[in-house]
Amino acid sequence: MPADALARPAGPPQGRPAGQTLPRWVATAALLLPTYGWLLIAVMLPLCTMFVFSFMNATPMGRTPIVFTTKHYQAFVTQPYLIRIAWDSLLMGFWTTLICAVLGFFAALALARATIGRARETLLILILLPFWTNGLVRVFSWTMVLREGGFLDALLHSVFPEAGSIGFLYSRPAIVLGLVHGYLPYMILTCYIALVTIDDSLIEAAESLGARWWTILGHVLVPMAIPGLTTGAVLIFVPVIGSFMEPRILGGRVGVTMGTVIEDQFTQAFNWPLGAALSFTMLAVVLAIFATFSGVLRRNAGASA
Repeated sequence: MPADALARPAGPPQGRPAGQTLPRWVATAALLLPTYGWLLIAVMLPLCTMFVFSFMNATPMGRTPIVFTTKHYQAFVTQPYLIRIAWDSLLMGFWTTLICAVLGFFAALALARATIGRARETLLILILLPFWTNGLVRVFSWTMVLREGGFLDALLHSVFPEAGSIGFLYSRPAIVLGLVHGYLPYMILTCYIALVTIDDSLIEAAESLGARWWTILGHVLVPMAIPGLTTGAVLIFVPVIGSFMEPRILGGRVGVTMGTVIEDQFTQAFNWPLGAALSFTMLAVVLAIFATFSGVLRRNAGASA
């Protein structure tokens, strides 16, 4: 090889002129633009539109002159029954999230610590099965189980023929049961992701120091699973308080929640501004709840550190 070839500085790659390399921020923006553009169109634009609707005096598709007002945000004052419905919806979301947290944590713990290989993959597929079925079919299937004379009663009467009915369809426990069935996989998956990253040496060290299983559970596993529990709680609580399919089908007369009220405003009363105002009011309440609890969690984490 000639000596001048060794001394020649390396030039730009063949086929690309000097000075044509794209800046890093341009490449990053090009990769992020499709995702954030879709989020802007599919999420932010409808939210902003409904926020504007919430200040209108009437649905914009009618002939009523549009005047901007805040009267719809006063619905909880002018219609006090909405406070009771909102409280019932928050309680329903709380119980659903709590049951999902307990069941989901222990299911994820068993999945992460007691299974390996093909067995773990099979169980993960079974956990995801509710996502592969239509939600309406899933909820209606519970009516066949919980109704009087349904599968639950048939199972009981096969053992105790003289027993009465234990069907509890059209009740709040039936609503919570249907919601837990639909949202439990979120909690299992988020807790599993948190638990599977725990180093086995931490548990072995605790065992070698004489810690009982409940001590390991309370001082090692649960604290390290807090991120998964928090994420699962957010993914469950927010949609549950706005759900309307499970309360309407499994709750019957007692299934009046903020989700059903808001749906009625859009589909039955055709009062979009009121429905939008109720939606954003509940969103503000949920954000305030999570802001409060996140502050408590941060203070506790700082105190324990």
